[in-house]
Amino acid sequence: MTYFLIIISAIFVNNIVLAQFLGICPFLGVSNKLSTATGMSMAVCFVITLATLVTWLINHYFLMASGLFGIDLTFLQTIAFILVIAALVQMVEIVLKKVSPSLYQALGIFLPLITTNCAVLGVSIDVVTKQFTFGGAAHILSLGEAMVYAFATSLGYGLAMVIFAGLREHLAMNNVPKAFRGVPIALVTVGILAMAFMGFSGMVK
Repeated sequence: MTYFLIIISAIFVNNIVLAQFLGICPFLGVSNKLSTATGMSMAVCFVITLATLVTWLINHYFLMASGLFGIDLTFLQTIAFILVIAALVQMVEIVLKKVSPSLYQALGIFLPLITTNCAVLGVSIDVVTKQFTFGGAAHILSLGEAMVYAFATSLGYGLAMVIFAGLREHLAMNNVPKAFRGVPIALVTVGILAMAFMGFSGMVK
């Protein structure tokens, strides 16, 4: 039941981009086409899930364990997480370049931007510092719960991006007033989409 609550909360109730406003830059920049948005969503999903696994292990077995030897290395948490995320993004970039050159070209500059995507770093820090109340008393997520939370959060990010990309493709075929063309109508649309997701609030406490 705890895992189910984590999934529902991460995807719908506390959507990483529509409720927490993390990862806005690639969300707006890569959502012009549905195909590109789908590819970006899969890349972000892979990076968030893998980064959470690696950073949780580093934090638990290295940074926090250092206290047993009289050395507190937890202040290196953010720097260590950024380095791990940067390395993972480089790995994804190399794999995409060999496996799918067309997707690699379509993503262009936005693929390296995953390195500075605050959604990836935000999830990695949340799972090791934030007190969650799923399944009873507030507690830090275990490795299993952290992985489920990371994967569900990335699915929520991808869901929001794909829906937004579909809406933008339809808007491109409509006669939008000149003053609202481009970024203005995109911001209005994402605002309405965020309000729609607010309908899920209260499902999970």
